[in-house]
Amino acid sequence: MSTTKGRQGGGGAGSRDAATKRRGGDRAGAVRRGLGAVRRTTPAALAAACVVLAAAAVRAQAPAPDHHVPSTPDNVVWGWFPIEREPVLTVQSGDTVRIDTLSHAGATQAEDPERYLGQFGVAPEDVLQDVLDFWESRSGRPREGRSGHVITGPIHVDGAEPGDTLEVQILALRTRVPYGINSTGPESGVFGPGYPGTIPGDGPLPIPPVRHFIRSAEVDGREVALFAEGVRVPLAPFMGILAVAPRAPAVGEPGVTVPGVQSSRPPGPFGGNLDIKDLGAGSTLYLPVFHPGARFYVGDPHAVQGDGEVSGTAIEQSLSGDFRLVLHKDRPLAGPRAENATHDILIGIDLDLDRALRKAVAATVDFLVAERGLSRSQAFSLASIAVDFRIAEAVDLTQVVTAFVPKAVFVEP
Repeated sequence: MSTTKGRQGGGGAGSRDAATKRRGGDRAGAVRRGLGAVRRTTPAALAAACVVLAAAAVRAQAPAPDHHVPSTPDNVVWGWFPIEREPVLTVQSGDTVRIDTLSHAGATQAEDPERYLGQFGVAPEDVLQDVLDFWESRSGRPREGRSGHVITGPIHVDGAEPGDTLEVQILALRTRVPYGINSTGPESGVFGPGYPGTIPGDGPLPIPPVRHFIRSAEVDGREVALFAEGVRVPLAPFMGILAVAPRAPAVGEPGVTVPGVQSSRPPGPFGGNLDIKDLGAGSTLYLPVFHPGARFYVGDPHAVQGDGEVSGTAIEQSLSGDFRLVLHKDRPLAGPRAENATHDILIGIDLDLDRALRKAVAATVDFLVAERGLSRSQAFSLASIAVDFRIAEAVDLTQVVTAFVPKAVFVEP
């Protein structure tokens, strides 16, 4: 497995590997710490220890990807998608790459990460070295017009040109630490004064602001969030941000307040902060290419999220992902679409949720005509009787509606 060259930061790959292990980057350490959390939280989970270790061994035997991009300071950006940035890696169509990502929660606040996470009981050795290194690099990073996400990339796909499609196969996703953070507040998420559904007279939610520190562990062979006493949420990790470099951003477009700077908050035709929880391992995302090399970015890692992301955050938890990048020449797309084993997934994005739904329906009709051979009237009918339309996220300026077209309804004649 190759690693990116010249982008490792001080000390080289060897010292970086050692530092990563020292700071809790190795999966075995995470499993041990997760087991400790289980023992403290629920004695009944002790019997699952053998299953946990066996599952970790199976993961360790998975084939190594062709390349690895660590989330070192030189390999990440903060809150935007630069078009002209030097690639951190160049790959050929069909190559696989492991990409490490950092959650902004614990890495971007004013307080030192060890002290900040320490208030929740995180030991210094359980703070990723990449988090510490990124935090130290903050002062040299531009902030105007940017959002808060830490994003790894870009990756250059050799031969990609405008008018092509980049296929992103999501092969595997792994938690890097056994904890994450979800934030709530009286005016967070859909209760914010800037939320499009807010009208005069609406008040805040009567709750205090809280950062919910949530540990995760493996129980009965599956990772879960230990949300509260008697409440376990199965993890379903995914990357909130999967993007190519956008067209030249113009002031006035969603998330663009500085010429040439596309904030990472709103998703758009380039993908970005889609927050579609169904883009987990085994799914595939298709993105239009706007620039030579496509320039692929990944970030905003989530351990689990409900449709809507209504508080404004999921469980924000650092992940590592394995991806296969496949180039399709002369296959233009208007915007992102996806699929998994059971459904084709069409996507509508707009500042207005009603418009996003309308766009998702229109995209579904176009897809059913082009890919399934239906007439437009048949396609609209099928969209109404067999397709589920869901709010993927509604809290990131532009809002996302997903259309789930079941593959099982199409049978061989």
